[in-house]
Parts: sequence; C-alpha cells; structure tokens
Amino acid sequence: MFYPRKIYTSLKSHLAKKQITILTGMRRVGKTTLVKQLLSEIPSKNKVYFDLERLDNRELFSEKNYEAIISAFNQRGLDLSKKLYVAIDEIQLSKNISSVLKYLYDNYDIKFILTGSSSFYLKNFFSESLAGRKKIFELFPLDFGEFLAFKSVNFKLDGKIWQSKFQLAEYERLKSYYEDYLAFGGFPEVVLAKTQQDKKDLLSDIISSYINIDVASLSDFREQKSFYDLTKLLAGRVASRLDYTKLSRLSGLSRPTVINYLEFLEKTYVIVRIPVFSKNLDREIVKAKKLYFCDNGLMNILAQASSGVQFENAVFNQLRHCGELSYYALKTGQKIDFVLDKKLALEAKETPTQGDIKSLSALAGMAGLKSCRLIGRLVSPRFKDYIWGGDIK
Repeated sequence: MFYPRKIYTSLKSHLAKKQITILTGMRRVGKTTLVKQLLSEIPSKNKVYFDLERLDNRELFSEKNYEAIISAFNQRGLDLSKKLYVAIDEIQLSKNISSVLKYLYDNYDIKFILTGSSSFYLKNFFSESLAGRKKIFELFPLDFGEFLAFKSVNFKLDGKIWQSKFQLAEYERLKSYYEDYLAFGGFPEVVLAKTQQDKKDLLSDIISSYINIDVASLSDFREQKSFYDLTKLLAGRVASRLDYTKLSRLSGLSRPTVINYLEFLEKTYVIVRIPVFSKNLDREIVKAKKLYFCDNGLMNILAQASSGVQFENAVFNQLRHCGELSYYALKTGQKIDFVLDKKLALEAKETPTQGDIKSLSALAGMAGLKSCRLIGRLVSPRFKDYIWGGDIK
C-alpha cells in the first residue's frame, strides 16, 4: 500500500522537466518507495529502475566506456530514440556516476530520477559536474500530519494554526497518536510496526545500518566506534547549545575531529544545528548553535531523553517544515526556543501557564519580535491560549 507524502506532488510535477530529479534524505525515510511509485505512474513503458546496492548495477554505472552502458540499456529493451525514464537508487555507492549521468543527460532524451542518502555527497560531488542539470529534493522522517495519514487517521490542516487556541476535543482524539510520535518518531516502517519492541528493534537497526553502511561508505573516518560514541553523547544533549570544547573533553576526541563528525552527522540528516536569532551584535546574545535530532525515535534509542526534551525535539521537527528556524538566548539563561522566519517567537512548554506567556512576551519584546505563542503538550488548567503540539501538522 502506498501512503502519501507531502513532497510527492512536487516530485511528480518535476517529472515534466528535463532537469535530473534527485531525492535525498537519511536511510529508510521512504525514498525508494516514492521513486517506485513515481515510475509506476509514468504511462510510458520506456522506463527502468536500478538499485546500486546490487553489485551488477553498480558495476554498470562504474563503466568508463559509456557505450557499454548504452548497450546494456538496449539489451533491456529500452529505446534511446524516445523519451526514457531512468530511476537509480543509492547513487552515493557509485563514485563515477556523475560523469556518466552528465554524458547521458547531454546526449539522450533521458529523465533521471535519483536517490541518495547524503547531502554531503550529493551537494558537493555534483556541484560542478551537474551544475544547472539537477534539482535536489530533501525527504525527512514523517511529520505529524504524515504520521496520522500512515495510521489512517483523519485530520484537518488549519492554515491559521498560529492564531489557534487549545481544543480539548481534538487533543483527546489525537493525544495517544502524538505521544507515540514523541516516543518513536517518524520513520515509516517504525510508524507501521505493531509493537513497541518491534519499533525499538527497527530503530536500532536503522542506526546500525547508518554506522555500518553510510558512515563506512561516505566518510574516511577510521574510528567508527568513536563516531558512534559521539553520536550517543549528542543524543543526550538535544535542545542544548553546542560547546565543541566540552564535547572534545567528554569524548576524548580533538576539537577539529568533533567538528568534522558534527558536519558529517548534519549532512547525512542525523542532526540539525540552528543558529541564534539576532538583528544586531548585542553582547547579551549567545552565539553558539543549538542541537536537535532529525527524529525522536533515533534520539530515544541512543539516549534517555527527558520528557521535556522529547517534546521540544518533536516540535522542532514539526516546525522545520514551516519556515526558517533560529533561537534566542541571553547570558542570564532566559531563552526563546524557536524564532520562526525571524518574526514569530515560539516556546515549547509541556504544561503552559499564564506566567509562561508573560515571560515569553517580555523576551520577544527584547528580541524585537512582535508576535509570540506557546506550544503545549498537555492540558493546562485554566489556560487555553496556546497551540497544542499535535495541531502542528
């Protein structure tokens, strides 16, 4: 069964363009499923799918004699005198593929649909060889709206979410789903798993595959264990400002190595670092970036995150699809969790109160932000002027 993803409409629209369609994102977020669905909906029979995890397919696209690739296409019954659709999965496994694609793109009427597990590889390796010939789409774990769709739960999208207030009926209807989302995240197969143990096993397998396959194939890191240990250390510091010197001391790694590992984790979609919000060079502003994980399930399988951190990390992953995110903080410890599009101050509170909104409003004023809202996880006694986290879809 095919479950809808919000990005699918954009991918389908891009089929009509000559540009190469590249879908990137972390392993097992559903890239292959989307590409196969795209192929199935193309009315032409002149189409083919290659999985580069298969050695024979990888060898084919490693050919330096491009005519051998053309010959292989012909042997498969493909007609290069007509429009041809070619889908290639896991392109990061073939180091020579960019030059192959450039040759075929420039000399034949081929629409390429590609997937890869790393912006680290795709955005850098393809930057010159395919300049102007590609468009990159990024796929993330399910947001909460997609999560509900995978669960076959009806929900409404409110275009005025930032003006909405807490609705008890909607909270009661969807709260168990939202709590599941906070605990186990949005990897499609994890969402569809029947038991909590199955979900945990799948998450352990996802992180294991990432370390053993993606890290091994995309990096030159000699110590995979130290990389994994740092990843676990980071999972215990989600929603905190990054101190590279402290991380170096705790991990036993050099500061440059820590920074290198963090760059790789971000470009392979495991973590995200958001910058500080500032309209000026106010000395009070803390300039360190703030850390989040791409998925609550991965974070929870790597570390024992507190209830509040789980909620804030989930809110981050919901908000990241709404616009540009930053944060605001003072040396006094006062902070605003998120600033959306440099306009709206947002604070995640498990049980919001009237005092919280007063504090947030005062901080927002100091930051030069005219609008602010609280995002809550639970029912708040005698206070309803906040957005329930599950309403951000």
